[in-house]
Amino acid sequence: MKKIVMKFGGTSVATGENIRHVASLVTQNAKNDCRIAVVVSALAGVTNTLIEIAEQAKKSDEKHIQAFTKELLDKHLATISTAMTSKQVQKEVTQITEKTIAELEKVLTGICYVGELTPKSKDYVLSFGERLSAPIVWGAIKDLKFETQCFTGKEAGIVTDSNFGEADPLMNFTTHLIHERLGPLLEKGVIPVVTGYIAANQDGIVTTVGRGGSDYTATILGVALGVDEVWIWTDVDGIMTTDPKIVPKAKMLPQLSYQEAAEMAIFGAKVMHPRALEPVIKENIPVRIRNVFHPENQGTLITKEPDAKATEVVKAVAMIKDVAMLNVSGAGMVGAPGSYAKVFDVLGKNNINVMMISTAVSEANISMIIRRGLLGRAISNLEIALLDRGGLVSEVSAEDDVAVIAVMGANMKGTLGVASRIFTTVARKGINIRMIAQGSSELNISFVVKEKDGTAVVRAIHEEFNLDKI
Repeated sequence: MKKIVMKFGGTSVATGENIRHVASLVTQNAKNDCRIAVVVSALAGVTNTLIEIAEQAKKSDEKHIQAFTKELLDKHLATISTAMTSKQVQKEVTQITEKTIAELEKVLTGICYVGELTPKSKDYVLSFGERLSAPIVWGAIKDLKFETQCFTGKEAGIVTDSNFGEADPLMNFTTHLIHERLGPLLEKGVIPVVTGYIAANQDGIVTTVGRGGSDYTATILGVALGVDEVWIWTDVDGIMTTDPKIVPKAKMLPQLSYQEAAEMAIFGAKVMHPRALEPVIKENIPVRIRNVFHPENQGTLITKEPDAKATEVVKAVAMIKDVAMLNVSGAGMVGAPGSYAKVFDVLGKNNINVMMISTAVSEANISMIIRRGLLGRAISNLEIALLDRGGLVSEVSAEDDVAVIAVMGANMKGTLGVASRIFTTVARKGINIRMIAQGSSELNISFVVKEKDGTAVVRAIHEEFNLDKI
């Protein structure tokens, strides 16, 4: 008998009608001799509004908080009324929802009185999105006369460290608890519905596993329950060769390796949270990306090895905008051990993540890609910390009108001339490359062009490698 974890994202549970559709998908598969555990995200847009209200609560009054919680209650009650038909089930879910919203109001009022939002209390506020959506999905499945139980991630047994906002699961302990709490239910054919994104530390205090962390919850459950596959239901058919908005002929990739999928997640293929693959890679559990609105499509299967039949050298090309290039140079860096470490230390202490690095063998210059919104903070801190300090760095400059192009595929490894084809294609378009980086994995070549040229480069590479024929 097949065991599957199904994760449904925000758009899948955006409305009552969508939730009914989700419940029918789950129950149809349950009828076909599948044992299913369900993971759900918050209703579309709710997490963002919770972030906003949590920040505002520091300087808000109680009336503003009451208006917000009333609006949130109304939204969820409207969803309940269309997600299920049984008045009794509606009543049960409504009671849970009203109690949860009342608790949220108290938390926000407490933040308002104290005038402070700590990472711990922010995680607590953000947990309410999933705590409100999961009971509605549970009710919709119950409405279809299937046995089901609802759990928060904490109740299911996901235990993490205390790194609020980006908590890491303690996998051995978590696996033991989930197996103990959900395993017997699954064996009996009961469908557990678990909140994505939420966990708890060893003291039972609510933590979250980072934005998009419902995917992570699904793979953690998949490993703990020893499932056959994890299905990530989303609003696209699977992982595409590129953004269909740039190349309308972009094709869905039927199969990818974990490494390829991780590269694509990092480079903005929004169908998967980058950290979510960690648990399944170790246990070799396949992950499938499927479209909740086209369930007849089998989607993209992510496995340990790339598709043996696939001969494509390049499988996908992605463009990341919203980035900036930071250049640090100085003759004093040449032959000075630890000079790069000082640069990264300044950025790390200011919570600035470096996405890509390129450096000349002369050691006199280092170029980095960071998020565009962090550029001002990066320049000012580097100038304060390093300029005129022993002559190590003489100049800090930046370009904020660039985009990163990432070309990916497992078969690039060991294939001669791939970089040559890519850069010749770009040169034929008369476009200048500002920076290049390639890791030793050879799974991806990343380079930087001016943002205005990005779309033309993506289209040209997509055409050069015939990605519309995959």
